[in-house]
Amino acid sequence: MRIAEITRRETSQRAQLISVEAYDIQLDLTGGAPTFGSVSVIRFDCRQPGAGSYADLIAQTVHEITLNGTSLDPASVCAEGRIQLPSLAEHNELRVVADCAYSGEASGLHRTVDSADGRVYTFTQFEPADARKVYANFEQPDLKARFTFHVVAPAHWTVLSNSPTPEPEPGGDGNAVWHFTATPRMSTYLTVVVAGEYHLIRGSHTTPAGQLIPLGLACRQSLAAHLDVEDIFTITRQGLDYFTGLFGGAFPYAKYDQVFVADHVGAMENVGCITISEQFVFRSKVTDAMYEMRAMVILHEMSHQWFGDLVTMRWWGDLWLNESFAEFCATQASAEATRFTDAWTTFCSGRKVFGYMQDQQPSTHPIAADVPTLSEAIANFDGISYAKGASVLKQLVAYLGREQFFAGVRRYFADHGWGNATLADLLAALEATSGRNLAAWSKAWLETAGPNTLRASFTVDERGTFGEFTVLQEAPASHPTLRPHHIAIGLYNRSGTAITRSHRVEADVTGPRTAVPELIGLPRPDLILLNDDDLGYAIVRFDRRSLTTLAESIGQFTDSLARTVCWSAVIDMALQAEISLPAFVSILAAGMGQEPSVSLLHTLHSVASRLLNLAGDPHWVPAGKQQLADAAVPLLNAAEPGSDHQLTWAQLLSWTAVTAEQLDLLAGLLDGSAVVPGLAVDTDLRWALLRRLASTGRAGDAQIDAELERDATDAGARHAAACRAAIPDAPHKAAAWALLTESDELGIEGTVEVALAFNQAEHAALLAEYTDLFFGQLPQIWASLNDPIKLVFGQVLFPYSAASPQLLKRVDAALAAGDLEPSLARALIEGRDVVEKALRARVLPA
Repeated sequence: MRIAEITRRETSQRAQLISVEAYDIQLDLTGGAPTFGSVSVIRFDCRQPGAGSYADLIAQTVHEITLNGTSLDPASVCAEGRIQLPSLAEHNELRVVADCAYSGEASGLHRTVDSADGRVYTFTQFEPADARKVYANFEQPDLKARFTFHVVAPAHWTVLSNSPTPEPEPGGDGNAVWHFTATPRMSTYLTVVVAGEYHLIRGSHTTPAGQLIPLGLACRQSLAAHLDVEDIFTITRQGLDYFTGLFGGAFPYAKYDQVFVADHVGAMENVGCITISEQFVFRSKVTDAMYEMRAMVILHEMSHQWFGDLVTMRWWGDLWLNESFAEFCATQASAEATRFTDAWTTFCSGRKVFGYMQDQQPSTHPIAADVPTLSEAIANFDGISYAKGASVLKQLVAYLGREQFFAGVRRYFADHGWGNATLADLLAALEATSGRNLAAWSKAWLETAGPNTLRASFTVDERGTFGEFTVLQEAPASHPTLRPHHIAIGLYNRSGTAITRSHRVEADVTGPRTAVPELIGLPRPDLILLNDDDLGYAIVRFDRRSLTTLAESIGQFTDSLARTVCWSAVIDMALQAEISLPAFVSILAAGMGQEPSVSLLHTLHSVASRLLNLAGDPHWVPAGKQQLADAAVPLLNAAEPGSDHQLTWAQLLSWTAVTAEQLDLLAGLLDGSAVVPGLAVDTDLRWALLRRLASTGRAGDAQIDAELERDATDAGARHAAACRAAIPDAPHKAAAWALLTESDELGIEGTVEVALAFNQAEHAALLAEYTDLFFGQLPQIWASLNDPIKLVFGQVLFPYSAASPQLLKRVDAALAAGDLEPSLARALIEGRDVVEKALRARVLPA
């Protein structure tokens, strides 16, 4: 069924015409798949009686529509996900009875059956506009209302929603009814229902101001033994204390539940009931970097309870404001309220790198982008909305002053709480508390796209000291804006086996050239670091001597943030084809052994994996992996037993092992014939080892079947499917392609994992025939996918290993043909960019 686009123009007109008082919604989950019952009663007013409008609903079957006591024929008024509502009165009541379809792709009402024990679990995921898949509504963020949910479900289930869970009433036939109290005013996409045989832990927290907040923590029964209640509740309590203090008021809702759910791509800030991917319920030993990531996710969603939920964007064009603010606040809270005090360093090495990468693709856009349709808004769920936006907000805090910034935020909450607002409303509040005009700042940083690049230009006299020193600022031709930057410049020198800073100055960079007279007369150092201390959002590049120092000694920096900024710059140079992939691998292999930050190592290894698989010359990739594995083996053997570093080196080996000796080590760790003291070869590591053995032809279906018998869970089934997709022969590749393109059984996590195993650079010859299939089938496949999977599908299946000028022409032809959904066009544009840069990098010196 074709679904009508949601547009800014139409939703603005509807918001001017109607206001919504309340929803009363009953969901019947007792019938099993594939559908559930939905009854919606909506009370709303119309400012122009006699005018017509429409409601939104995507349903399997619509049984009954009644408007103000008059029956409407569903066959006549329902089309393309809309219900036409003629001749509205001043006060209206709409009742819609329908059967809606469960989802298997984390949109609408997702339903899953746990393969470990057969238990059923459901949860809703509505962002950006999928509440209409569950109940009839007015699907736009600026028509807030109060919601009363009634859920009919098996009596032994746990049922959660935005309001506190009531005592269920018996419903007969082993069922019960949960009648939730009405919520405060909120947007449709923030409503939630979670229902199933969840394992539920209750707790509470009293804030320093004396507010008692009931807490809940839930997951599937099969994961209950792995649910780290103490750590999760600790981060939750620290966050609630921090944000209630920072935002100057009580937590705005009646309780705070967090539910770890299957097949979720990340997390969702539903009012009072957060859903989080169960990838953060750790079944195996993980490094502290993963605990830090989980804390970030918890704090990100918590900050949304104020910024995004209490005050909600008027239209999806301000999506970035929600996500940037949450990203910024989560990092600040991690650094100031939890044990993860180096959170800003982690942000520099991880999320900010993501933002730089996204900002240098052809699909880049202003942070505050003009998005007239929902599809365009969905396409902008990216590193610009999250990481770049958070980086720019951090600069704004420094520019205005912390007290003035958060005073403005508190004023914004006071002025717009329980309602909707725009970027202009936030800027007005910040201007009022800071006394600064932010029009120029907004235009430079929010309304233009692309990053600036900073380089040092200098002369050196016969004594080896600077005669002149200038910072050059550049911008790409497609986005030529030069911006004001406040940066630090560090001069670093080798001293024995360490690199230390000998001098630091701060400078305000404006325009194409900015002189820095404070450095004149100082000796030229071994390395000049622009944007030292990571004060600004800018790409930095190095002079020749500095780059040589990096290549030879990057691991020797004594300052962790300086080292991280340097690593980030090297990553960016590799991503932008300014150094070759072999050069990047050499720098990484030489420097990673001295890196104390496991979070930074995770980023470095993730980027290396991405580059090798997406941009590496298939003929060279085994050599590049071997170089990393050659460095990893002695590091694994020398690491402190049981340490995070030891696990990190084992994880690196699990995708880089190439030689017979290296693969023998993996096989030995898997079957127990090889032991590394202190290394826990547990479930997740076992699957990683097996996948590498499968992808190199050292393991097949029999070994995969045996491992699946050991781990007969949904995660095990997903890992097994990926292992089979990794086997380097035509039948297994064909089966994987069919599973990815003809089946809906994988879900988001399974789609990504199986696609990555299928689409390996080392298997380029086997994958050659799938280039034609990709271009031939993709538009039809795309049309059948839900939005969450669309965001990843084109990226993970793009034929990167076929990189060539001919592939570029193939993409150009597909784009020129037109009539592509924005997200599909974007996936092709970004895939083309990766290929074009890969070809450029392959002719650079190694």
